[in-house]
Amino acid sequence: MTEYCLLKTTYCQLKTKNDSPTQTMNKLTYILFLILSTTIFAQEVEINGTINDDTGKPLEMANVIATDKESGAIESYAISNYEGRYRLHLPADKTFVLKASFLGYETVEKEVNTSSNASNLDITFTLNPKADQLDGVEIVYEMPVTVKGDTIVYNADSFTDGTERKLGDVMKKLPGIEINDEGEIQVEGKAVNKVMVEEKDFFDGDSKLATKNIPADAVDKVQVLRNYNEVDQMRGLGNDQDNIAINIKLKEGKKNFWFGEVTAGGGFSEGQGRYLAHPKLFYYNPKYSLNFITDFNNIGEVPFTWRDYFKFTGGFRNFNRGTSFSVNSNDLGFAITQNNRANALETNFFAGNFSWQTSKSLDLSGFAILSDNKTNMVTNTLTQYITSNASENRNGYNNLRSRLGMLKLSSVYKPNVNFQLDYDALIKVSKQTEDAQLLSVFDSFSNTISEAKENTPVSVNQNINAYYTLNDKNIFAAQMQHLWQDEDPFYQAVTQLFPFQGVLPLNNNQTAFNINQDKNIKTNKLDATVDYYYVINNKSNINFTLGNTYSNQKFNSQIFQILDDNTTLPFTESPPVEGEIFPLKNDVKFRFNDAFLGLHYKVKTGKFIFTPGVSLHNYSLINDQLGTSVSQNNWNLFPDLNVLLQLKKSESLTFDYRITAEYTDVNNYAEAFVFNNYNRLFRGNRNLENSLSHTYNLRYFSFNMFNYTNIHGNLSYSKRVNGFKNQTAIAAINQVSTIANIESNFPDETFSGFVGFSKRVKKLQFKLNANVAYMKAFNTINNVIQKSKSFTQNYRGSILSNFNNAPNFEVGYRILINDYDNGGLKQTFYTHRPFINVDYTFLKNFTFTADYNYYNYTNKTKTIDNTYAFLDATLFYQKGESPWEFSIQATNILDTKFINNDSFNEQFNSTSQYFVLPRIMMFVIKYDL
Repeated sequence: MTEYCLLKTTYCQLKTKNDSPTQTMNKLTYILFLILSTTIFAQEVEINGTINDDTGKPLEMANVIATDKESGAIESYAISNYEGRYRLHLPADKTFVLKASFLGYETVEKEVNTSSNASNLDITFTLNPKADQLDGVEIVYEMPVTVKGDTIVYNADSFTDGTERKLGDVMKKLPGIEINDEGEIQVEGKAVNKVMVEEKDFFDGDSKLATKNIPADAVDKVQVLRNYNEVDQMRGLGNDQDNIAINIKLKEGKKNFWFGEVTAGGGFSEGQGRYLAHPKLFYYNPKYSLNFITDFNNIGEVPFTWRDYFKFTGGFRNFNRGTSFSVNSNDLGFAITQNNRANALETNFFAGNFSWQTSKSLDLSGFAILSDNKTNMVTNTLTQYITSNASENRNGYNNLRSRLGMLKLSSVYKPNVNFQLDYDALIKVSKQTEDAQLLSVFDSFSNTISEAKENTPVSVNQNINAYYTLNDKNIFAAQMQHLWQDEDPFYQAVTQLFPFQGVLPLNNNQTAFNINQDKNIKTNKLDATVDYYYVINNKSNINFTLGNTYSNQKFNSQIFQILDDNTTLPFTESPPVEGEIFPLKNDVKFRFNDAFLGLHYKVKTGKFIFTPGVSLHNYSLINDQLGTSVSQNNWNLFPDLNVLLQLKKSESLTFDYRITAEYTDVNNYAEAFVFNNYNRLFRGNRNLENSLSHTYNLRYFSFNMFNYTNIHGNLSYSKRVNGFKNQTAIAAINQVSTIANIESNFPDETFSGFVGFSKRVKKLQFKLNANVAYMKAFNTINNVIQKSKSFTQNYRGSILSNFNNAPNFEVGYRILINDYDNGGLKQTFYTHRPFINVDYTFLKNFTFTADYNYYNYTNKTKTIDNTYAFLDATLFYQKGESPWEFSIQATNILDTKFINNDSFNEQFNSTSQYFVLPRIMMFVIKYDL
């Protein structure tokens, strides 16, 4: 009856219409702590002790498990520190069996009675070595957490309570692991590079697809692989501290069998029908694996966004150490949803992934992804321009459609331990369209604008790598990567006001100004390196690198006007502007080449690993346009240094320093004007030179299972001299920009810091994250060099429970502070965000989950003060082991209408309002295969 009353009480609190979001939050928090207080403060006995070998030497990372003698269930666990000490907290007045184990040693068991008369007990273990290690391996895998070298192994069942639906729900409960707002996995504050299932890549290692689709009940172990390198011969030769991979071990019942689920549902929202269909199918065995994921819905769930498409590299990477040169995307600034919240969203998604071990020496794998998203966005934006002091109020109604396709095929040929050959081919095609209706109001002017954007890029990326070990002393690696890309972005703006008078030779005698722009950018880019490693001994090696990066790009653009009679008026040049005529048609050929030679020495001495290095680069640039050719040729020598201090097995400090030459692609060299949007024209600079960036990075990591504390932090500072800078002329809200190198007396500087802390106390886990970033930059606005500064602070603290027989929750608080100073125009925005998530299983077969987020968005002057909240809740029913599950789902229960966001650049500050999907009620059926 108590369980029913709790559910009913919570439901009634949420339905109280007169309550503000703050009052609702306070009531939910009060109810949770009232119910859980007796469980949290239950009497316990602390057990301390040491684990030694037969000589009395302490064993670090030894395991201790406490199991209930009567039920055999694991009650608690511990891992010994460098002194061999361990600590456990156990309920009073019960009998437990303590098992101490260490790989290569016999397991020792001791029985202990936790009398309430004793507040703590001291128990010491002595382990004897043995030849047969099989029993030790089995004990290791029973442990909730095992740390061995660079690998951390989590036993999923030790941290879950059965309410988890997807891998992401499991990951959130593991110490040291975070899931960010985009659904991506982070360990030690760093993004996970690769996700595997049973040592096989899951969609080329994409962590977001993994967290949102792998069923939680299929997960047995989660292995975090730090300092990861997928090529055996290369492990330990370079610096892989930033490489983190995760391998998911499946439960026995999920191997050699098809498993998955079929989810379907229907519902309503403001009189509109809503639907959801989400079939998934998986198969794994030692020889091959198959994964199929589909998702069709109009309830705002987007499994694969346009941002994901551009981030999805398919494993391709930049392996030129001293140079930053990348091919820019010409996406025309398509509107992007905020956390996938929009006025309307409709999604169609299919993905398939396979891996096949055809023989002992050849593995094949690949994936295909198809996505079709339709989005409607309604926005209100206030923009304040710095130099002109103009303010623009803009109302926008945007319809977007993104059709994306990706296909990748990979092979790994490894005939023996000394040779490996990899080949990958990735094809990406897409078509994105956007139609926008805008109302722009500034000063005493009002302008109605219709925009149309379309882009259909195609790219083919190929990669071939070879690794050869001649002998123990000599190792060779060769890598080659080729990119072919074709982009054709189209832009149209129909405006009532004459835009950019004096620059565009428009025909005035029209009902409206119909301006269009065609662009085409073709890219061929080839990267190649050859590495030779000479292994001096087991503590040092020398690495020689010979490489080259070559890019050939063609850029064409044309601005033209469509007249009322549907005839076309093309433009080739502007009218004279202060005696100067500017081109309006681009025909550019741009070639970039970087030939480089590198030398690095890696040595281990004591607790330190030093890797100093140097690289010599010869840069050559040629751009042909406007009937002439301009070339550059220069040499640079860049040092770099990496130092690792291994304080303990699970505690380290890393310092990294490097100088990087930054080059840009053809987009910033094309001298004719191009449209960026209805109020911004941009032209490149054919004489643009490279900038230099000095980057310093300090990272700290500590994983202490003795006191259940995880700490990781990062400090980074970068200074960019001779940087690429926009030179902008602003009149009212119109911007005409070019780009140039700004003198070294005005360097850009960026400082960022991050710290993450988590600690488990009994059944509670405390988490605290802090992320700060300070940026100072210089730009030229109306011929005046202007300093821009931003200081962003993001803090998050929460308490997470892990009870076996009580409601589980996470309650926390987030604060985001954006402080902008743009040439003396100062603005500060605050977002306060308390939140609470609840998982509660009752009456054996029912599970109730709820997520509540409260937002208070203000600025320093209090001219903006918006309060809103989101509440989502689901009631699940699944009888015992039945494959059928039924649920009632509700999203945006409070029927919040909009969210807020702010942004900053050198020309203006803006704050925006995004309208979101209304309240949606769904009835969903899921069948487990």
